Amino acid sequence: MIDLRSLLEKDGFYRIPLKKLQTGHYKFHAKINNIEGDFILDTGASTSCIGVKFITFFSLLNEESDIKAAGAGATNMLTQLAKNNSLGVGKLQLKNIDFVLFDLSHVNEALAQADEIPVHGILGADILKKHRAVIDYGRNCFYLKQ
Repeated sequence: MIDLRSLLEKDGFYRIPLKKLQTGHYKFHAKINNIEGDFILDTGASTSCIGVKFITFFSLLNEESDIKAAGAGATNMLTQLAKNNSLGVGKLQLKNIDFVLFDLSHVNEALAQADEIPVHGILGADILKKHRAVIDYGRNCFYLKQ
């Protein structure tokens, strides 16, 4: 019997390890524009985002947005957009990735209360769906396809 990993990798999926946090979130490392950062995998987030205070850190070209963000107890947050970025996750390299930029301090405060290290952003359903994500909670990893 073939296992999930072999099946997915044979079909061109890339495996990305996850670390389960005390909060129940899953964290992983990624590179945005070749700069390494920590991100939460969030199937409930409609769009992928990066904290606004990391615009310079990731060399993002930001522009104003009329979109208001909501989630994790915060609503009507002002946002910006960063278009056409690269996203490297493990051996997978994606181009032309857009991120919503907004204040993630409420997320990082919740992580700090659980003695977890802050994150730079969140990988949401936009990228997960586009790249056919498969999450293996039993093995603490997920898979994306180019």
